[in-house]
Order: sequence, then C-alpha cells, then structure tokens
Amino acid sequence: MTATDTPAWPQCGHLDAGGHCRGHRVAPYTACLAHLGSAERAAHLASLAPGADLDHRGTPFTQGLLDALLAPLRDPASGRARVGNAAFDETRFTGDAELDDIDFGGSCSFASAVFDGGLYAREVRTEGDFRLAAARVAKDVWLDDTDVGVDAWFYEARITGTLRFCVREVGGTAMFRGVTCAAAYFSGVRVCGIASFNGAVINGEADFAGAVFEDGATFETARIAGRACFDGTHFHRSRACFNGADIGGGMPFAEAHFAAEATFEGAAIGGDLTFTGARLESGVDFRRTVFRRTARIGPLVCPGTVDFSHAVFETALTLETAAREVRCRQTRWASTAALRLRHAAVDLSDAVTEFPVTVSGRPRPFVSPHGEAMAEPELLTDLPVRITSVTGVDAAHLVLADTDLTDCLFVGTVHLDQLRFEGRCRLPQPPDGLRWTRRQTLAEERHWRGWAPAPSGADPHEPATLAPVYRQLRKALEDSRNEPGAADFYYGEMEMRRHDTTTSRGERTLLGLYWVLSGYGLRATRALAWLVLAMTATVLTMMLWGLPRTDPDPVSTGTTDGRRITLTTRKPTPVNPEGPYTKRLSASRFEKSLRVVANSVIFRASGQDLTTTGTYVEMTSRLVEPALLGLAVLAVRSRVKR
Repeated sequence: MTATDTPAWPQCGHLDAGGHCRGHRVAPYTACLAHLGSAERAAHLASLAPGADLDHRGTPFTQGLLDALLAPLRDPASGRARVGNAAFDETRFTGDAELDDIDFGGSCSFASAVFDGGLYAREVRTEGDFRLAAARVAKDVWLDDTDVGVDAWFYEARITGTLRFCVREVGGTAMFRGVTCAAAYFSGVRVCGIASFNGAVINGEADFAGAVFEDGATFETARIAGRACFDGTHFHRSRACFNGADIGGGMPFAEAHFAAEATFEGAAIGGDLTFTGARLESGVDFRRTVFRRTARIGPLVCPGTVDFSHAVFETALTLETAAREVRCRQTRWASTAALRLRHAAVDLSDAVTEFPVTVSGRPRPFVSPHGEAMAEPELLTDLPVRITSVTGVDAAHLVLADTDLTDCLFVGTVHLDQLRFEGRCRLPQPPDGLRWTRRQTLAEERHWRGWAPAPSGADPHEPATLAPVYRQLRKALEDSRNEPGAADFYYGEMEMRRHDTTTSRGERTLLGLYWVLSGYGLRATRALAWLVLAMTATVLTMMLWGLPRTDPDPVSTGTTDGRRITLTTRKPTPVNPEGPYTKRLSASRFEKSLRVVANSVIFRASGQDLTTTGTYVEMTSRLVEPALLGLAVLAVRSRVKR
C-alpha cells in the first residue's frame, strides 16, 4: 500500500502538510495515538491492561511513545509487558525502535513499516506470527533471545544494516523471501517449519552456523556477496536447496547434517566448499553450478550421488569425495583439477578438459583437520573408484590413476592415444576357461561378445568401431613405456580386425592364421607348441620317408692311359627306405632325423643325405620352424619389455 491509498482502517483526522495522517483512529477519538491530546492520550493509556490488543497501524511512533504505550501493559512483578495481538503495519518510527521483555499472546506485525533507525527486539515472545514483511529499516534489525510461536514473515523487507535473527525457535515457517540486508546472522536458530530465503539479497556475509531447519531450507536465487557459513547446520526431513543462488565467498559445511538431498543446481559459488565432518544421508546436486574461485571441495562423504553435470570450474580445483557415484557429464574444467575419490562410480561423458585433470582413487579415508579419519558408514568400503565412461572427452589432458576401468566406455573419446594411465588401472578380463586368452579388454568388446550386458539404451559397437579404439589405447600405453599393457591392446586390435566383416576375406584369413599360430605374435606358448608339433612331424616324416635306406657311399671309376689315371667319383642317388614302418622308427634314424630338424630351425644344413621327400620336407621346415621360433621369441619380448 502506498501513501496515497486509502487505508483499510478508520483514519486519523489530523491534517499535516502531506494531507491526512494515515494512523489508526483510537476509539472513541478521531485521532491516532500520536495525535491525541495529552488528556485524551493519558485516558486511553489508563484504559489499557496487560494482555490488551494493540492496533496502531499507520501511526507515527517514537521510542518515547512506544514506551508509554507499553508501560501500562507491564506486569509489575516480572517487568514484562503482556500484549494480545499487536498491529503496527505501515507505522513510521522516528529513530530506533526497541522492544524489550514483551510477551505477545497473538501476533506482532510491522508489515510495510518504515524505521528511520533500527529495530531491536530482546527477550520477546510471540504466540503467533512475527511480521516484518515489506518493511523498510534504515539501520539494523536485531532479534536476540526471542521466540516466535508460529511464522516469521520478513518477505521483501529492506534492511540497510545487519539482520541478526538470533531467535531461539520459530514454531512455523520462516519466510525471508526477497529480503535485502547488509549482512545476516541466523546462528543457532531453530525453525520447525520450512525456511525460505529465496531471492534474498545479502550484501555481505551470512552466518547460519548451528541453525536447525526441521523441514529443510531453500535459498533459490539468493545472492550473498560474501561468505555463507553453514558449520553445524542441520537440515531435517526436507532438502537444502541452493538452486540458482549466487554466493560470493566460500560455503563451509563442517559438521553439518543433511537428512535429505542438498541441491546447488545453477548456483554460482565464489569460494571453497568444505564438508569436514558433515553427515549426508542422500545425494548432492551441483548440476550447472559455476565455481568461480573455488579451489577446494570436500572432504565430502556422501552415501548417494554427487552430480557435477554441466558444472563449470573456472579455477584450479581439488575435489575430495567419497560417494557411491560422481557424475561429471559435460562438466567443464577451465583450469587444472585433481579429483581424489573413494568408492565412487565416475561418469565423465562429454566432459571438457582445457587443462590437465587427474582422476585418482584414494586408498585410505580422508582425514579431518584434527588428524582423524573421516567415517564412511553408508559406503561399501571394499569398492574401488570405477570410471564408467569417458565418451566424448578430449583425453589429451586426462589422467586416470589407480582406478577400475572394468565398465569404462571409451568409444567416442577424442585424442585417446594421449590418455595417461598412472598407478594400477584395472581393465576387464575375458571369462574364465581355456577357450579365452587372458588379457586386458575393453567393456565395449565384452558387450559385443555377450560377456556382459550393454548399458541400458545402448547397442553394442561392432569390431570396425572398436579396432581404432584399441589402436589408440595401445599407443597411449606404448608412450608411457607399458609394453605388456600395450601388447594386450594390440591383441584386442587384431581380434577386432579379424572379426571385422568389412575387412577383405584374404586379410581376415591371414589374420586368422596369425592368431592360430602365435596369438598375433603375443602368445609364446602357442608358437612354441606349434614349433614342437612341426618339429615332431618333421622328425617322423624324416624317419619314415626322408632318410635313405642306407647312406650312399661315393663310387669312383676311371681309366688308365699310360702314366695317366683318370678317375670319376659320383654319389649314388639315395634309395628310398623300404620295409615296414615300424622298422624305420629306429634309434639311429631318430637321431639323424632329429639332427636334420634341429639344424633346420636355425637355418643350417645338416649334411645328411636325404631322399627327394626328405629334401623337400627339410626345405619346408627351414622356412616354417624358424618363423615359429621367432614368433615365440617376439611374444616373450613383448611381455618382458618395459
């Protein structure tokens, strides 16, 4: 209501320069309390008794007039004033207004009142509401050691100075929506209903240390220019909502308690968030939050999900969190970041890393500033940090350390060949059994082979898609001098190429032979087994058909012509062996065959006379067996090279 509106109560008949006084007429008189004559005022005050209702809406007040009004309402024994309902709406106080030792049996309302000074209430109790909605206060508002029986209404109040709401208890709702003040202090207050600070503007710091919000609290679109302290604050039954809030400084939540979810969606935070000793019973939502100068978040122990999706970190950050899940979908880091996590499943899908970002698993619990290990009662302490996806991430600045990559999705990652693995990063293995070779694989291959189900709503990727993923990861491990790990990814690449239906049949056949003979040059036992098998077959072939019946002796023939003798020496063609096969399998023939085969493995001629069959068998063995030996040596080297 403006000064030109007609008030909704009987108006004072006093005229001043601005027109009629807006004060409530004191019955049976025609003027308000401020404009009554001395005798009339004294008569009215004498008619008041403790517990009387007061209605002085629109009346101009001074502290002297207020004291005179309350004097007849005070109990002589206790010195406390007893008032029923008090209505001071649209009053104008000249100077400070002090309310001391007053019990209101109903409500006390200063809605739309104007205070040229401050408002100071001490030891005030109301059975009903306490209202300061839309009031204008030129200085401070202090409520010390005060109790509000039902609701506290400060909706749209404009306070030039500090708001100190040190109320012991608010029995109902605390409504501070749209309030404006220089600083705010709510330390130790207990609000039995919901507390709303939506749209509040606090131009300095705000202190809620030790406050108890039985039905939660909302700070949506609130703006706090300085630090907002919530140390020891309790949010019961309902969530703590900071959606869209703009906090200029830090937000400490040491020893705080959250019985429901805490949400910071779309907020802007200018300082650190500390949760040392805080107890959370649900998740924390930081979606679309902008962290302007936040250097540290945590240590945060959360039994639910901590969601940083679409959040922006503008400065270097250290994040310490123990949670079931940490989501960083489309999160942007504009500076370096170190994510030190425990137990969490981490989703980095489409995250933007402009500077190095390290995600590491922490083996031991976080430590408080007092050197004590922080308890993790709601978490499964045997679970490692698990990366579930890096899809869409530019991995050039990403470092994964001591994490479990069993379910991690890599397809769609950019610069995957520059991804760095530090410490022990666990990758999935094929199923147990003799059919599958033990090696490190990718979750996408497990989905394609049916070893594990694909994520909900996603189709398994084909080998043509997985082959370049394996190739880039192989290069990443080679660059970090992890040759054994790179060998596993090379094996996976070759497997995908062998199963790729878009590859030519000839190449797939060649890859199939390479796999059968030596596991792509990575399985020494397979190559050695084929070598032993080939040597055994060669030995048997030599014993049965390759060695002649007997070693042919040279034969010399010649002519004599006077004093000259001409000799011609020739070696008879080896005769194929005859007789039963069992007689050919003798010890002497085995020794000769073994010598031939052993020499063929190292490209040496044995000098043994062979049949035509034996000659061709030796030629073949001198080609095949050294190759198998070389594959075995190559496989061993790939496993021991660093």
